[in-house]
Amino acid sequence: MSDPIITDYQALAQQIRQWGHELGFQQVGIAGTDLTLAEQHLHEWLNQGMHGNMAYMSQHGLKRSRPAELVPGTLRIISVRMDYLPANDQAEAVLNDPERGFISRYALGRDYHK
Repeated sequence: MSDPIITDYQALAQQIRQWGHELGFQQVGIAGTDLTLAEQHLHEWLNQGMHGNMAYMSQHGLKRSRPAELVPGTLRIISVRMDYLPANDQAEAVLNDPERGFISRYALGRDYHK
């Protein structure tokens, strides 16, 4: 007999993925919050100064690698991906033409960082 909690979680996860695709996202991921290994790599990366001018990467202490400290009660992380490059894009043809210019796709829409 299957566990109803697992079945409910799987059904909810599938619904979230469906909603994401309906909203235009190409990929929807759902992950747990144990980032122990990633936290170690993050600190090494920051200590090496790999974040350059992105000072925000070192702000908030451990909250970047401990989601429940950022938002108490966090159980899962939902992450979505949207392609910048449309399937019918002619970027290469434009870039090879010295009379034309090309604007990066990520710069054309609303600022997704907000």
